[in-house]
Amino acid sequence: MPKKPVKTSNRVIGVVIIAVVLIGAFAVIRFLMKQTSIPETTKGTDKIQIPSNAESIIDFNKIEEDKELKALMQQRKAQYGVNKGVDIIAQSNESIKVGDSTVSMQEILEKIRLKSGDIVEKDLQSKDATTTEKIESFGIHVVQPGENIWNIHFTFLKDYFDHKGVQLSPRSDEPLSGGSSSGVGKILKFSEHTVNIYNIRERKLDVNLNLIFPLTKVVVYNMDQIFAFLDLIDYQNVNRIQFDGETLWMPAH
Repeated sequence: MPKKPVKTSNRVIGVVIIAVVLIGAFAVIRFLMKQTSIPETTKGTDKIQIPSNAESIIDFNKIEEDKELKALMQQRKAQYGVNKGVDIIAQSNESIKVGDSTVSMQEILEKIRLKSGDIVEKDLQSKDATTTEKIESFGIHVVQPGENIWNIHFTFLKDYFDHKGVQLSPRSDEPLSGGSSSGVGKILKFSEHTVNIYNIRERKLDVNLNLIFPLTKVVVYNMDQIFAFLDLIDYQNVNRIQFDGETLWMPAH
């Protein structure tokens, strides 16, 4: 009879030990499950994309002193073979800063599209231009004292032909001996219809090509469009180009 309590107490101790082990094992399993089920929002943070509205700003005032920015501009210019013709090559998802004024390329492009009658789609929630659009590149020339639109276009055109291995004479834009416009002159006249002038301080397109005030206006080139046009030109027959005020073409014979 005295041995019975001993057996009972041993059984109780055994049950307690098993319970402790089970509780510990359960706690370990729960801990491991938590570790392996970390929410996706906290995993791989190095792959999180920057929101599309976090635009990078190309500061014209810092291009010469900022080595990385200067190298980026040189790299982008080299892709198109331009140098002095433009000061900045900005992408459509970037902003530019000239002096104290900053404007996004999207704002400029929306005004250009509205001017040409295109519809600009908007995301009503983010109020940003649709992000499905392909990224385009734009050449930006910041107007300096004493410049006019004709000389700006000529410098750009000379850059292009230099890259093609063709040296344009400084007088190639002047009228021919008979008084008619040269081929280069006709290209420059046509160029006035292919670019836009944007007043960066007043944040609007400018229609008066003759009134360009330094550091307040920029000339905007759509690089893909302008080069698609220039690549069609046969410089050997440039003086055969015809221009009627709206359309530029090369006669077949």
